[in-house]
Amino acid sequence: MFEGFDAITLARLQFSFTMSFHIVFPAFSIGLASYLAVLEALWLWTGREVFINLFNYWLKIFAVAFGMGVVSGIVMSYQFGTNWSVFADKTGPIIGPLMAYEVLTAFFLEAGFLGVMLFGLKRVGHKLHFVATMMVAIGTLISAFWILSANSWMQTPTGFAMNSQGQFVAADWWKVIFNPSFPYRLVHMVLAAYLTTAFVVGGVGAYHLLKNTRLEGARVMFSMAMWMAALVAPIQILAGDQHGLNTLEHQPGKVMAMEGHFQSHPNGAPLI
Repeated sequence: MFEGFDAITLARLQFSFTMSFHIVFPAFSIGLASYLAVLEALWLWTGREVFINLFNYWLKIFAVAFGMGVVSGIVMSYQFGTNWSVFADKTGPIIGPLMAYEVLTAFFLEAGFLGVMLFGLKRVGHKLHFVATMMVAIGTLISAFWILSANSWMQTPTGFAMNSQGQFVAADWWKVIFNPSFPYRLVHMVLAAYLTTAFVVGGVGAYHLLKNTRLEGARVMFSMAMWMAALVAPIQILAGDQHGLNTLEHQPGKVMAMEGHFQSHPNGAPLI
């Protein structure tokens, strides 16, 4: 079955499958964590039961998505060393610390407060529980910060030097972290996560409304989702355009591949 594939093609197929499977869960959980924080804040502010009911409804789904994101992310990180061992060796002094910062600042924060968020509503004060929910939501955004910084550095590496072993080492951590494509990639990803959550929540609300138009929870979640999509989608169009222009500046070959320019352009292909 795989006679026509060499080792590098198989490695790419395996890694692309892992990446494609993994990204679904953080893209959903980043937005859903913020949505849960908004629901609990609205409940504490207004006292309306519909908000806490929606919070409890989506909390279980968040727990599953968060767990799947962690598990698939561990597999992905292992594949850096197994599928791309030379790359991992050469870039380890930079990629390794960036990944470690994500664990130390984001994952520990999320994991520390996740238990309180999941099981503590009736065991701790409402305000303390809201703080736990906020910490989990903030942790997902910090996680996105570090992962997107590492990913962006792979695309537009800056602030590095080469040591005697031929490895990339950090010469300026500010330039490593805030490399040229990082701001565009981070904004684009976070907005995409919020849009993903908005459409999932809106789809679930619409499904329940089709069954019963009088369900208050379904009406509230559908309304919130559509307002979020209406606000974020136009911003994402602008952010995506800026990200594309940044890619044209720093990675014209990638833009050529995305747009299907199969003939070489010595001075770079025009943006179409």
